[in-house]
Amino acid sequence: MQIINIVEQYPDVNITVKAGELKEWAEYIVRLTHQELEQQVANVKNEIYINRNEVAKMLGVDKSTLWRWGKQNYLVPIEVGGKRMYKMNDVKQILGEGRHGSN
Repeated sequence: MQIINIVEQYPDVNITVKAGELKEWAEYIVRLTHQELEQQVANVKNEIYINRNEVAKMLGVDKSTLWRWGKQNYLVPIEVGGKRMYKMNDVKQILGEGRHGSN
């Protein structure tokens, strides 16, 4: 939308907008946000989670390395039912980078 470009380029400018146009813009933002949220939900539903023992074995590292990587935001676990689980896609990304293996 053009109004977004104006706001980004001139954040201090005053804009006069018709109520109908403001409503259209608000509806556009709501639709865009709704689409993004639907995509995020779909991604979560399709995600596979694995436990830290499996991750450590796949990456050839110790569990203490996984703990350290979590603190460094390199490979962050998700708490599921009191257990640390990891996204398979995150593990695959590390495997693809070839930066694993050091404790």
